[in-house]
Amino acid sequence: MQENGSSVWLNGSLIPWHEAKVSLHAHTLHYGLGVFEGVRYYKTVDGHTAVFRLADHIKRLYASAHIVGLNIPYPSTEITGATLELVRRNAFEEGYIRHLVFLDEGVMGIYAEQNPVSVAISTWKWGAYLGQEGKDLGARLMTSTFVRQHVNASMTKAKVCGQYVNSVLAKWEAIKHGFDEALMLDVEGFVAEASGENAFIVREGVLKTPPLMGVLPGITRDSIMAIAKEAGFTIKEERLTRDELYIADEMFLCGTAAEVTPVRELDGRRVGNGEVGKVTRFLSERFHDVVQAKIERYKGWLTLI
Repeated sequence: MQENGSSVWLNGSLIPWHEAKVSLHAHTLHYGLGVFEGVRYYKTVDGHTAVFRLADHIKRLYASAHIVGLNIPYPSTEITGATLELVRRNAFEEGYIRHLVFLDEGVMGIYAEQNPVSVAISTWKWGAYLGQEGKDLGARLMTSTFVRQHVNASMTKAKVCGQYVNSVLAKWEAIKHGFDEALMLDVEGFVAEASGENAFIVREGVLKTPPLMGVLPGITRDSIMAIAKEAGFTIKEERLTRDELYIADEMFLCGTAAEVTPVRELDGRRVGNGEVGKVTRFLSERFHDVVQAKIERYKGWLTLI
């Protein structure tokens, strides 16, 4: 069981966790039309708590809502302030923040444009998303039988609640087959991403990742690319086939929850030498230096509590 914060922010008020109530007839609960964000915050090297790239996450939350036609009834400044106050109130040194925008009770049925839009913010403690063994030694992946949605079947640039059923099915399938995570292909058979993370490989010294065609623009993905570019790595955004991943020298996943997680195996095939590669290790360590405010030029990504 995860440890939840004692307070939540719901529709303009900070209230105790146990008092947060949602109607059984909330439209999003039935049909999935809602958007969300996940944000991490960290204890910095000087003992403060800092939220990582909060402004970018809030910007994406509003972009997601705009894409699916939801009007968030609060300005972004209020959501930002509420987020920081909630983190202070719940007093975890490190944790995870979830912003949720959902259609509340009103009309049932597919068309419910006039239903009120509700907003909730909560926090909890969250360790290594794919387990500490996966973090330390590398995760084991399988290629899912479920494919990522086509760009005209879903809004792939929005973080939409209902679209994650696709991820849930893929993840459950992978776990039931004894793996840690699922690799997902697009409708043309090219690599898209994992169930909740962006994918990178290293091959012959080049860092490669799929382009943002049918993939959510990951904020951690963007961070890793900026860190890698600054460190002098060659980066290519190009279509990748599954067999190119089999013969990669290294592979890793990244995302807000997963941070940087190495991959040691895909579909029963060892990736590289089956150990955490030197590029992956460098980027993982560099990323943690960034979020802990150890590198001056990246401190602009941190919002201190």
